[in-house]
Amino acid sequence: MLLCIDCGNTNTVFSIWDGEGFLDTWRIATDHRRTADEYFVWLSTLMGLKKISAEITQVIISSTVPRVVFNLRVLCNRYFDTRPLVVGKPECALPVAPRVDQGTTVGPDRLVNTVAGFNKFGGDLIVVDFGTATTFDVVDIDGAYIGGVIAPGVNLSLEALHMAAAALPHVDVTRPQSAIGTNTVACMQSGVYWGYIGLVEGIVRQIRIERERPMRVVATGGLAPLFAQGFDLFDAVDDDLTMQGLVLIHKYNTALETV
Repeated sequence: MLLCIDCGNTNTVFSIWDGEGFLDTWRIATDHRRTADEYFVWLSTLMGLKKISAEITQVIISSTVPRVVFNLRVLCNRYFDTRPLVVGKPECALPVAPRVDQGTTVGPDRLVNTVAGFNKFGGDLIVVDFGTATTFDVVDIDGAYIGGVIAPGVNLSLEALHMAAAALPHVDVTRPQSAIGTNTVACMQSGVYWGYIGLVEGIVRQIRIERERPMRVVATGGLAPLFAQGFDLFDAVDDDLTMQGLVLIHKYNTALETV
């Protein structure tokens, strides 16, 4: 079986692919100090609870936190006797190379979203990922990543607001009943929610103007469904886009090895 690992700035997600679908998915807080042994105890315990007994023989990793990759490599080598494929490294090929400024390093998560988005929805696509940062990935007609936008994430914005203004509390992200808040919490929730609706609308509109063509928009990430409620911002919402991309990239590299 294939173990897919998506390491983000906030959480690391582990999913097991059996060739036809994902058996299960688990999340753990991202921490570069976590050892390979700790990963294995945690993962094997969860697999046991789900009665998943099949052996993991292959691993693919996407990580926006480079310091975490070392212990994940040790995990793969020590407990699964395999060398992981790491997105963004020279040995990990992509179906279509990104077209960006020379010397630019593209985040692995953005490459993975591009591959999955193109496979499922085709080219001329904007993938909006609501993670620690809110990213907009522009996918060309042939599936190449050609650039995008990085904005502060929703929770990051709320945390910054709370930390910078002593009188403002920490609040959860939710859709307010109205734009005009009648208390501090409602005012903050309104500012973040409607602010991000406007941010998405404005950036998508500008990308479409610059591309001079229709561009479909797909949203992913944990907060994507919240911002899709009652609006036509997105043509589709797909929470599993990143994991699907990891499977596709692994299949592509496996096929190259057999040629």
